[in-house]
Amino acid sequence: MLLVVGVYIVAGNLAGGVAAGGVGLAKGAVPAAYQTLVQKWGNLCPAINPALLAAQLYQESGFNPGARSPAKAQGIAQFIPGTWATHGVDGDGDGDRDVWDPDDAIPSAASYDCELAKYVRDVPGDVSANMLAAYNAGAYAVIRYGGVPPYRETRNYVKTITTLAKSFAAPVARVDPSRQAAGAIAYAQSKLGTPYLWGGTGTAAQSGRFDCSGLTQAAYDSVGIKLPRVANDQYNAGPHPARNELLPGDLVFFSHDPTDSRAIHHVGIYVGGGYMIDAPRTGAVIRFDPIDGGDYFGATRVTEDGAKALPTHV
Repeated sequence: MLLVVGVYIVAGNLAGGVAAGGVGLAKGAVPAAYQTLVQKWGNLCPAINPALLAAQLYQESGFNPGARSPAKAQGIAQFIPGTWATHGVDGDGDGDRDVWDPDDAIPSAASYDCELAKYVRDVPGDVSANMLAAYNAGAYAVIRYGGVPPYRETRNYVKTITTLAKSFAAPVARVDPSRQAAGAIAYAQSKLGTPYLWGGTGTAAQSGRFDCSGLTQAAYDSVGIKLPRVANDQYNAGPHPARNELLPGDLVFFSHDPTDSRAIHHVGIYVGGGYMIDAPRTGAVIRFDPIDGGDYFGATRVTEDGAKALPTHV
């Protein structure tokens, strides 16, 4: 249901034990232009947190304030006109409510989700899960079933949003290792020496050549995990270990802008010892390269659920 791209909301147990209000954003996961707004309005009520708000904005518009959908949803928060007319707020206090202005749309998204949470506040279970279910299926269904309704779409929606939110939250503990990491590395190693090809995904028509994100996509596809095609979307396929917590198999990313994951331009697969396997550029081959450099951005520990939660349209 595309009512608004609001806030994803999760409290304690759904957000990995981090209570709303105590959730920090992962480095650069939200573009700098919107980070303060998301951090502020993501703490509007106990049912939401900044990482969940960020995750839904990303899912719906990819942080694009000019986004339009075939369903006539508009702006960074993808409100449809009727919902905006009722629930849009003047977030920046300039006297108007502009669906195309993130200073209005992001606060409106948070406000709308908090309003949904109030509708279902007396329903047993997790308030954030119930809010998300109300967003998808309507508050009446949540009240009727005493919690998340037994609708496949709604249950998948709740799981998808809460999973994706983990990639926007700064980890509060060490991130669990990936059980598929060794297989992904083995695949990448088998491609060492292969010439780089811009846009390459390893097809026969491309003579088995890859670009950087084509290689990482194929490596994880070999172990049953479907990643998006481009590097800046692959960044959201799981939580983000710190530089001193990297493990073999982590994806490592490089960005032109250290404050914005949407500016990521390169990705490789970490193999340990400060090195990665990557497809670096035209004229080079797939090889080992050091990861430390001026444009190192961060890392992602890919998970199956994280990859499944990624939208396909941003």
